[in-house]
Amino acid sequence: MPRFLTLADVAEQLQISAPAAYALVRSGELAAIQVGGRGQWRIEESMLERYIQERYAAAERLRDAAKD
Repeated sequence: MPRFLTLADVAEQLQISAPAAYALVRSGELAAIQVGGRGQWRIEESMLERYIQERYAAAERLRDAAKD
């Protein structure tokens, strides 16, 4: 697997739309860099994995809070 993913790759892996993936990047929720003359966004695989783990942790905190 390549080190860097496109927004389309991220959208496919998360099963969300491309605009939703772009919104995650623009908000800073998902770390990304801009490369090339046209400033295309690229997301490192490890950053996507970190984002996913953070979302799992957030979901767990919500579940724990709901139990109280």
